[in-house]
Amino acid sequence: MIPKSEKQLESEQSLMELINKMKEIDYIDPEIIPDIELYMDQVTTFMDLHLGACRRTSEDKVLTKTMINNYTKNDVLPPPIKKKYSKDHMCLLILLYYFKNVLSIDDIQKIFHPLKEMFYDDKSKSIGIDEIYSQIFTMEKKMTDKLTKDVLRRFQTSQEMFRDVKDDDEKDYLSRFAFICLLSFDAYLKKQMVERLIDDTLSEI
Repeated sequence: MIPKSEKQLESEQSLMELINKMKEIDYIDPEIIPDIELYMDQVTTFMDLHLGACRRTSEDKVLTKTMINNYTKNDVLPPPIKKKYSKDHMCLLILLYYFKNVLSIDDIQKIFHPLKEMFYDDKSKSIGIDEIYSQIFTMEKKMTDKLTKDVLRRFQTSQEMFRDVKDDDEKDYLSRFAFICLLSFDAYLKKQMVERLIDDTLSEI
């Protein structure tokens, strides 16, 4: 077995620190979402508190008043009732937060339109927005470990590439570049699949 260079060991340590940081990015447990109506300031405070670990930098905003108002204007989010947001609003906003980092506003509209029309504030339905969110939350939690293992496998693959490069700095850069490429290509393919699903199954709803 070829002994690992200092750079490789540093890269492995860096990855483990990154994975541990990613584990801090927690989904909002349905049980802690307030079951009372909230004003805008209370909504943004709640989101900042529970989604703060998702921010890339400390200056980044989770969900601002302007963002939320724009979602309402674009008919993505139902308007508040007397300036107050319900638990259903909160569930939709949390989902919106994750979608907005991946999809265009047009695609988000296509996803949310039937969700609102079928399940928002309709007591006659056998399932509501909050229960839909709860089931999605449970599924995502179960997937976290599998995703972590997949990232580790991709990292190990990237470390095996360019092994013949002699210079440690060059090898370290190329390994990191390969790792970024592997993750980016995976994200690209999944984004393509999501967009095709939206175009094929939601455009006419």
